[in-house]
Amino acid sequence: MSHAAATTDHEHKPYQQHHFESMEQQTQSTLLGIWLFMAQEILFFGGLFTAYTVYRILYPQAWAMGAGTQNVFLGMVNTIVLIGSSLSIVLAVHSARHNDKKGILKWFALTLLLGLVFFGVKAVEYGTKWEHQLVPGLNWDDHHALHTIQEHAPKGVEVTELPKGIQLYYSLYFVMTGMHALHMIIGFGLAIWIMIKAARGRFNAEYYPHVEYFGLYWHFVDIVWIFLFPLLYLV
Repeated sequence: MSHAAATTDHEHKPYQQHHFESMEQQTQSTLLGIWLFMAQEILFFGGLFTAYTVYRILYPQAWAMGAGTQNVFLGMVNTIVLIGSSLSIVLAVHSARHNDKKGILKWFALTLLLGLVFFGVKAVEYGTKWEHQLVPGLNWDDHHALHTIQEHAPKGVEVTELPKGIQLYYSLYFVMTGMHALHMIIGFGLAIWIMIKAARGRFNAEYYPHVEYFGLYWHFVDIVWIFLFPLLYLV
């Protein structure tokens, strides 16, 4: 009897995978999977934040001077941009719940556009650091680094030598923002894949897990930046 019911459910809902007895079971299983994935992402970035905390305690002067060279305005712009992209993803999920294919495509396209704006701003920041030779291991020069720090030092503060640990600050800056950017690039690929599926009519008001789970992923990426901005720019 139960097998017949499951078969009927499967016939009426072709998006139900054969190894699940019901759509509820499939939804709960996939939701558990995405949360487990998010948990390991938290562990990954948690290691980076732990390293940041340890070295910031060991080298507070280097962290303060390194952060002083950051462009706070551009960092704030990128923060606003990512918050806007989180809103557009929420609206995309809302469109999916109401079986609005055009809405899904529109809001995903806006999310991608805002992501590109973020990368454009970040490219400007990276380019400036390369120009000032502030990239440890690839393009670092003590003389240029000292000159840049002196230019951005608070009024009345005289900097005569590079603070110990300054290269660690910039190394963590590039590693942490670089890993965040890599997650955004992966998100771009996922978003385009979901848009293709949406354009083909694969989602409806009862079935839109890809849209919703991507929203969770994108919100996580945005939250990581919400932490990175004050830690790297405002300390």
